[in-house]
Amino acid sequence: MENLPLYIPVTFGLTTILTIWLFYRAARRSVSSLVLIILWLILQSIISLQGFYTVTNALPPRFLLLVMPPLLFIALLFFTKKGRNYVDNLDPALLTLVHIVRIPVEVILFWLYLYKAIPGLMTFEGRNFDILSGLTAPLIFYVGWIQKKMSKKMLLAWNFICLGLLINIVRYAILSAPFPFQQLAFDQPDRAILYFPFVALPGCIVPLVLLSHLASIRYLLKKQNPV
Repeated sequence: MENLPLYIPVTFGLTTILTIWLFYRAARRSVSSLVLIILWLILQSIISLQGFYTVTNALPPRFLLLVMPPLLFIALLFFTKKGRNYVDNLDPALLTLVHIVRIPVEVILFWLYLYKAIPGLMTFEGRNFDILSGLTAPLIFYVGWIQKKMSKKMLLAWNFICLGLLINIVRYAILSAPFPFQQLAFDQPDRAILYFPFVALPGCIVPLVLLSHLASIRYLLKKQNPV
């Protein structure tokens, strides 16, 4: 985007790399997972640099080409035997650490708000409480998975609550974007997610965070005894 200081996209780029690295570790260093994610990011980077997603009056929105493939892929993981085997092989403890990236993400969103690239309601000063997920993730990882002093119900509750916080901010992000169905923040819409490198937020970071929650919930629901 224009008029943004360099530290914002650089910090976002580092956050994206951190997200991928943490998920790669949780996927037990799966090279195929890493390659797939990187190729997807390269493809979306090329598309977004052409200004494809900045055309917001198309129906259906072009933005669907950014967010629907990851969502469909996640659904495929849970609805196919091979996919479920992959999900069940993920490390639930390390999946919990993936959520620490929600701290720098929220800081970046605040910076973007200051430069009028997203609305205030998408920040922790508005209606976005997702930073709580990132702040509590290290505690849940250490107490729940390393020391094993949290029950399965507590771990499930944390995952469901944080999943709700994720859905909450995604809803505000969509309704604030300058699409034909925009309902919020008309004075300062959510424009950043239409530009490189910030397309990686809905196209990569959010799907990996979502998958981390869903995989952890599946693991805990299948487990008979407390952790």
